[in-house]
Amino acid sequence: MTDIWTKLRGQPWIWSFIAMLSVWLATIAFTRGQGAGEILTAALSFATFTIIIGLGQMMVITTGPGNVDLSIPATITLSGVVAMKIMDTDNARLLIGIFAALGASFLVGLFNYGLIRLLRIPPIIATLSSSFLILSTAISYGRGIRIKPPPMLADFATARVMGVPLLAVFVLILSIGIAIVLRRTLYGRTVLAIGQNPRAARLAGLNVDLTRFATYMLSALLAGVTGIVLSGFSGGAALNMGEGFLLASIAVVVIGGTSVAGGRANVPGVWGAALFIYLLDTMLNTFGASAGIRLIMTGIIIIAVITIAGGDRQQR
Repeated sequence: MTDIWTKLRGQPWIWSFIAMLSVWLATIAFTRGQGAGEILTAALSFATFTIIIGLGQMMVITTGPGNVDLSIPATITLSGVVAMKIMDTDNARLLIGIFAALGASFLVGLFNYGLIRLLRIPPIIATLSSSFLILSTAISYGRGIRIKPPPMLADFATARVMGVPLLAVFVLILSIGIAIVLRRTLYGRTVLAIGQNPRAARLAGLNVDLTRFATYMLSALLAGVTGIVLSGFSGGAALNMGEGFLLASIAVVVIGGTSVAGGRANVPGVWGAALFIYLLDTMLNTFGASAGIRLIMTGIIIIAVITIAGGDRQQR
């Protein structure tokens, strides 16, 4: 048993799951066990969206210091607006709307990397600047109109199988796929190599520029997917639907054990961190904490989790 714990303790993702389990137990202890299953089901439902964008952000951050996608919230909004406007509540237009939304996300990724590669703008500045243009486009195109999703999309986003959200099952499959890509494909190994030492990766003959391009494209497309399914889940697209996902996408990556210095990604940790953040907010709400206290306590607890997990290992 000691050997198992020693091995688990060495895994960066384990601390996010320990934190998640701790806040869940604290919550159900306060409620005397009432609603324990419902809390977990709700956590799976709402954390799923953060997991999708967290996976994209994880890939970007893994490519090395300074690489981060700050346009994710705006991309979520744009894809949601485009999808809902084109679908127009009609099941027959579902696929057209999905392809159009993903096409818009593809253009966002292309634009982001164009700013970074061609204009030599640092990724943080490039993606932050593009987010204003993307959001302005969404506002102009959507014109503040909230359109309901087609019934098929709404049913898919809210469906449950034996109490487990169907969307969470699909995101689990997506997560397994990304984990396999990271460990078993040339692209994934190149991402890790670039994060560890981009100069050495280039000298080894790896295509650094193409890999970074593909990574920013992946992040944009996953944000687009989030916009589509979030619109179905919440009953339509709204111009503020991306709010709250910027810091969340970065927090789940860091808490989940991915190195902010690059070169080390952690897919399971994204799941644990996303569930932890949702359950933490649920716990503080259950305790009756005010909005200000919740923000302060959330920050303190997140810092504590990162520290316990070995924050020094985030740097190489």
